[in-house]
Amino acid sequence: MFDRHQPEKVAHLAAQAGVRYSLKNPHAYVDSNLVGFVNILEGCRHGGVKHLVFASSSSVYGVNSKTPFSVHDNVDRPVSLYAATKKANELMAHTYSHLYGLPTTGLRFFTVYGPWGRPDMALFLFTKAILAGEPIKVFNHGKMQRDFTYIDDIITGLLRVLDKIPEPDPNWSDSDPGSSHAPYKLYNIGNNQPVELLRFIEVLEACLDMNAQKHMLPMQPGDVPITYADIEDLEKAVGFRPSTPIEVGVERFVAWYRDYFQV
Repeated sequence: MFDRHQPEKVAHLAAQAGVRYSLKNPHAYVDSNLVGFVNILEGCRHGGVKHLVFASSSSVYGVNSKTPFSVHDNVDRPVSLYAATKKANELMAHTYSHLYGLPTTGLRFFTVYGPWGRPDMALFLFTKAILAGEPIKVFNHGKMQRDFTYIDDIITGLLRVLDKIPEPDPNWSDSDPGSSHAPYKLYNIGNNQPVELLRFIEVLEACLDMNAQKHMLPMQPGDVPITYADIEDLEKAVGFRPSTPIEVGVERFVAWYRDYFQV
């Protein structure tokens, strides 16, 4: 494909995603997120690609307690194999930036939602269950907070970053994980406003005009209590600010869901 199309820039968003599934099928994460990613890196290297932008994840922050999460924070304590593979992607990309001068940028996505979203994500599962009159599983008794980020905001940031080719930082420091001597950059891309899961469910109930039957459950292995994106670097670099509150984003998702599934 690289030979045939000769892309100048690559946005690599494919992966085996999800925290909980990584507990059941770890090999899928190695095959897609490690082997698959090195194939992309090799294609970019030999294809003379000018910029590779790839999807990382807020999950790399693991058990970090300092919020908001910053790309300048250490992220050496992942709590799921999925998170470990996304951290590995960042390290692999940096290696190629260092060895071959391949400009790479990693975007740490924070709980992306919206039309055409993954069917294993909470919003999709909740909507399907509520419409069917079935109970929803609410982990950590709904006290988890997530930096829910609407898909349109993600795409706006992604397209801007594609045109922002990273350069070596002359003032890089080995004590700052967010800087590098190579043409390599990391950014958080999130809504910069954590929302408690119970509030998210309230918004969904209002959009559906239905009440959810909530099955309260404890925290699941691999989950974290909060995600919260510090997006200052991305704002400075490309002027990114999210513009979609959950009330608007969830309403758009519900409209799409009802139309697509005719319910």
